[in-house]
Amino acid sequence: MRANENTLSIFALGGINEIGKNMYAVQYSNDIVIIDCGGKFPDESLLGIDLIIPDITYLEKNQDHIRALLVTHGHEDHIGGIPYFLKKLNVPIYATRFTLGLIELKLEEHKLNRDTTLIQVDSDSKLELGEMQVSFFRTSHSIPDCLGIVFHTPEGNVVHTGDFKFDLTPVNNQYSDIHKMAEIGSQGVLVLLSESTNAERTGLTPTERMVGNHMDEAFIKAQGKVIVSTFASNVNRVQQVVDAAVKTNRKLALLGRSMVNVVSVAIERGYLTIPEGMIIEAHEVDQMEPEKVAILCTGSQGEPMAALARLASANHRDVAILPGDTVILAASPIPGNERDVSRIIDNLFQLGAKVIYGSGSTTGMHVSGHGYQEDLKLMLTLMKPTYFIPIHGEYRMLHHHRLLAESVGIEKGNTFILRNGDVVDIENSVAYQTRKVPSGDTYVDGTSVGDVGEIVLRDRKQLAEDGMLVIVITINKTEGKIVSGPDTISRGFVFAKESDTLLKEVNRLTKRTVTDLQEENIHKWNVMKQNIKKAVGQYIYTRTKRRPMILPIIIMI
Repeated sequence: MRANENTLSIFALGGINEIGKNMYAVQYSNDIVIIDCGGKFPDESLLGIDLIIPDITYLEKNQDHIRALLVTHGHEDHIGGIPYFLKKLNVPIYATRFTLGLIELKLEEHKLNRDTTLIQVDSDSKLELGEMQVSFFRTSHSIPDCLGIVFHTPEGNVVHTGDFKFDLTPVNNQYSDIHKMAEIGSQGVLVLLSESTNAERTGLTPTERMVGNHMDEAFIKAQGKVIVSTFASNVNRVQQVVDAAVKTNRKLALLGRSMVNVVSVAIERGYLTIPEGMIIEAHEVDQMEPEKVAILCTGSQGEPMAALARLASANHRDVAILPGDTVILAASPIPGNERDVSRIIDNLFQLGAKVIYGSGSTTGMHVSGHGYQEDLKLMLTLMKPTYFIPIHGEYRMLHHHRLLAESVGIEKGNTFILRNGDVVDIENSVAYQTRKVPSGDTYVDGTSVGDVGEIVLRDRKQLAEDGMLVIVITINKTEGKIVSGPDTISRGFVFAKESDTLLKEVNRLTKRTVTDLQEENIHKWNVMKQNIKKAVGQYIYTRTKRRPMILPIIIMI
């Protein structure tokens, strides 16, 4: 519990020691304000899981104190968990115009529009949320309308940067408000929470305008169709693809639901300019001359069901990649996705495409939206915080960010490297970290949220690795004799026709186990099941060195 009612507390609920599912909270007195509610896509070890979202147990227990959810920007790792959050905690959401548009798409999909309060803010907005006042400042990132947040509390000011870099020539002319950041710093910042994604990379992040020049060059040189795959939310990149297509007199097709949705929102809200009549439908692509067509699609991270993966495997319903077509991957693989991306690149080459891929510094087709070391040091220098909490990164990134902070004058010992669930409490301007709140991953599987845990995942992994044996036996309830069976069914373990001897021995062993128990006057079905699993499991491992899931089914008649 809280040490003191007037303690200022900062909660790391997600996004620490990981890339994704960002969620933080600031609490003063009885007022809690949440920052972001993101999702994270699972790796291949989480079989069947669609999305990972933060554990909100602490927030559910304190829901009467929650005043708002503030959203820094519209990337999936900051808004992906919102629909699932709102089904449990319906609180007002404050976000910028473009971010609200993306949130509305998610709420429509989950049929939550009518019940949710969405409030538009900008960098000049000021909010009164209980005993805390909130203001904002504009930052540059790879998506429009990004904000940093300032919490003005009686204990001192807390700043959350959101995701940022310092692009002095942004494509969308949304400049970082450096003067306002300096003013915030001059007023005094007690705690700074700053993102750490590129804390290992030296120098300044390159400007997005660099990509436009390379994109134009690739379009001019291309012989056939040009297919560009990037994040749908990177509206600045999308605009550069549109501009390159205009310069080379190409029509543009959009493939992938998220690409179509985000482009629609961006056009409707004035963040994207596309000439009238330029967009064509997917089924029109193969009816046109290849050199007159460009395609913008999802799937730059190797997602198996995304448009690029279907194109690469020649499984797209409307569009085929032909020899001589140019495919541009205008995004760097997120760590963990490299293998999936490599597989798609191999398939594209086999189809005869010219593929432009690799790191942005090599191809010029991608620059990061996250600040490098000099960007991070500039933010630290502008804010001049007393205490520093690096966020949004794996542990090594947080560690490097701490070193950067110390190099620009943050006192040693005043940086907190946290784990999800850790809480920093501040009383009388002294910060300490001594407590935790519940945290972790909540798994989304289809329409269910949170009912798939470690035991279920362990079973899925066992099934995936070694398969399953189902042993069915029917026993007369009155006499205790075996009426029929045992019959063994193999799924994903061995092919029954080729393993007849093995399965017959399993049946014999099952029958002997049941008979031995009956002779000892043991008739409880759960005891029988346990003994069958143990005996059969030991035999199978001795013979095959595999451990399939063994599922005995005892039918009493």
